[in-house]
This record gives sequence, C-alpha cells and structure tokens, in this order.
Amino acid sequence: MIDLRKQAEELHNNNSDKIQIGIDEIEAQLKTMVQGYSVPLDEAIRSILNRNTPSSTTSTNTTRGANSKIKIQDINSPGQWVDIQIKLVDLWVPNIESIDQVGLVGDETGTIKFTKWAKSNLPKLEEGKTYLLKNVVTDEWGGRFSIKLNRTTIIETLDQDIEIGDGSTSVEGALVDIQSGSGLIKRCTTETCTRVLQNGVCAEHGEVTGKSDLRLKAVIDDGVNVHEVILNSTITESLTGIGLAEAESMAIEAVDTSVVLTKMRGNLLGKYYLIHGSKFSRYLIASEAQVLSDPVDMEAIMIQARSF
Repeated sequence: MIDLRKQAEELHNNNSDKIQIGIDEIEAQLKTMVQGYSVPLDEAIRSILNRNTPSSTTSTNTTRGANSKIKIQDINSPGQWVDIQIKLVDLWVPNIESIDQVGLVGDETGTIKFTKWAKSNLPKLEEGKTYLLKNVVTDEWGGRFSIKLNRTTIIETLDQDIEIGDGSTSVEGALVDIQSGSGLIKRCTTETCTRVLQNGVCAEHGEVTGKSDLRLKAVIDDGVNVHEVILNSTITESLTGIGLAEAESMAIEAVDTSVVLTKMRGNLLGKYYLIHGSKFSRYLIASEAQVLSDPVDMEAIMIQARSF
C-alpha cells in the first residue's frame, strides 16, 4: 500500500521553494484523488503541483503589470492572476500551519474566501480595512471560487470604505435536473470546515467520520438560461417533505443512500419554482424557495435535462 504521508513529505520537501500548501494538505489531497477517486499517484502529484505552484508564465507578474482588475462576481475560472479591490469582512482560525490568514473578503458584488500562505511573508490584513490586492490567483473547489495570496502578491492599504454587496438575485423556472452530490450527504466535522465528503474523505482533512446533512444541487430552466442552485437542508426538507431523520432511516433500511435522492427527484422534477438567493461563483445559494405550479410534461423535462 502506498504511504501517502511519505509521498506528501517528499513532494513538499522537493518543491519547498514554490509549493504553496503544507504537508498535511498535500496528504489530504493525495488521499482524495488516490484513495477516493483511484487517480494514479503520478497524475495526482502532477495535479497538486499544477494547482499549488505559480507557473513559469505568471511568476513575473509583479513586474509586467498585465493583470486584469476585476470584481468578485466576475471570477469565473481557477488559475486566473488578477488584481482586486476588497474589504476584509471576517477572519477565521487557520487549521493548518502553512496558512497564515484565511477568511472572507468582499466588494460591491459579493464575497469570496481568501487564503494567505505563511511562507509568502506578507503583512497581516485587518478586519474592516480596504485593500488593493495585486497578483492574486483564483482557485475553485466544488464550484466555489476563492483567491490565494502568494509571495508575489502586492498589498496596498486604501483609505476608503466598500459597501459589501450580497449578490442577491432571483430565478423562476422549471426544475429540470438534480445533480450528483445531492440528497443525504456527509460533511466534514473538523472545526470551521463544512466540505462535503467524497467516500468518507474531506479534500482538506482526509478521512473523517462526517456528519449527515441534506442538500440539493438543482438545475432551474427559466426558458432562456439554466441556473445551478444549491438548496440547504431547511429548504430541501420544506420542498421535499423529507427531514434528516427520515432520510437517514430510509438509507439505513435500504442500505443505500441513493434511495433518498431518488425519492426527492420524484417529488421535485418538473415543478416550477421561484428561488431567491445570493450568487456565489457559478451557483445561486438559495435563501428561500417557493413552488409555483404542479409538474409539467415529465418526458419533455427529462429529455431537456439530459442535454445538460
């Protein structure tokens, strides 16, 4: 059996001058890919290096000044090197030594997670202050974008305030699909982490027991565009009539968690909904949802869903 801890230590030590994450996080990512998804070790190592080291084409960003200055709502892909003007909204307690600061920053268009690496030797950011961050890189996990500050990042303190927007919006249309990762799920129980587990593995903290929760990742078709919507446990229970206790009982009885999602699909597909929430990367995070009609033609709906 492969000693992933040893592999993580070797990977970190051989790339200590450029890799931006610590041994614990490398090990967790290796477990997710190698054990959780059966990715070959060599491919997993290449992926980690690609995601967590500045590329040769961007290592001179501090001098070439070619970054785009963008708003949070315009971040739509990982690996972008950008400049961004933000206000520090909230600081969290880092859970690994390689992270110096982690928390939430925002601008007029919404909020986003930020991470500042310990080895970057950057000055401390303070809650409530406004900054221009030059040369930060975007990242993505599970459809949620974040920004990472690294040793090439330039921090400028600004003497002004930013009114933080919540990105509130609404969509109305037919629910045409429910994506994988929905129904009865398990979340990481490590403090401050709520990542959904994949085969019992948290991408950041490795193998954990996990805590049961309900969630739906739905696709809403408004007749012109499709919208990916995440519904929390409260809204999921309200729309499906299935609570957490009942969902757990169903899964235990069937020895299969998929029965919960199958039941929820039958309750939801084809109905029209009005959903309010906040835009977060490609997802609308729902704050409330309302049923507008009975189901429409299910055959037509499923044909349309398969096209997505």
